[in-house]
Amino acid sequence: MDFISRKSLVYKTKVEYGDYTINHIEGCSHGCNYPCYAMLMAKRFGRIKTYEEWIIPKLVNNTLELLDYELPKMKDKIDNIQLCFMTDPFMYGKPEIIQMSIEAIKKINSHGIKCTVLTKGVLPIELSYLSKYNIYGITLISLDEVFREKMEPFSAPYLARIDSLKKMKAKGFSTWVSIEPYPTPNIIKQEIIPILEKDNFVDKIIFGRLNYNKKVSEYDGAKSFFNKTAKEVIAFCKSNAIDYHIKKGTITKKIKV
Repeated sequence: MDFISRKSLVYKTKVEYGDYTINHIEGCSHGCNYPCYAMLMAKRFGRIKTYEEWIIPKLVNNTLELLDYELPKMKDKIDNIQLCFMTDPFMYGKPEIIQMSIEAIKKINSHGIKCTVLTKGVLPIELSYLSKYNIYGITLISLDEVFREKMEPFSAPYLARIDSLKKMKAKGFSTWVSIEPYPTPNIIKQEIIPILEKDNFVDKIIFGRLNYNKKVSEYDGAKSFFNKTAKEVIAFCKSNAIDYHIKKGTITKKIKV
């Protein structure tokens, strides 16, 4: 495992449904090929040059020290801290990263702050012993393993993600699913309902379109497709008493449900 040090860690995110966040890893071994927005930003700002460099993650070795330094000064402003928006806290098959993420959540909780977690990995059962205010989530944009191996090649299998989330729900935690970035039919032909039905136990679903992909712009029916699919998500959530959030830019006209 490679390591880096940072001067700061906790910051206010500009993501519309987020509050504060930390990214205590640089890079991500899951190697998503949407392409990955975080990788594009890392290239833009000169932190990496290639995909191959991105998928070899570097762990911030002073994560816990920075949390102890920054959180006492900031905690009155913070509702929750999300792990993570620009990397993944539970990279599949990366025990050092998984352990550091658990320790970071413990440290954040010790300062009286809850955590919101999102992963394409497997949520470790150790999380069930931490603060009951924590919220745990997975990304799930398909159920097709061939598609996953193409688009998220080194991530956890979809059913393994779902199973780990169900275990968190059974332990009494609030759970959520991010169905983002959702692809158009020229990338994969699939229906949204089977994915939603696999998620029918969660407390919240976030849905958002795929961006930064040439095939989406080439698909003539992209706008109507995302409008229709968002409508299905909203209807499903309403009928199953699930909270939901549709990302900005996904719906391009008013829709009735």
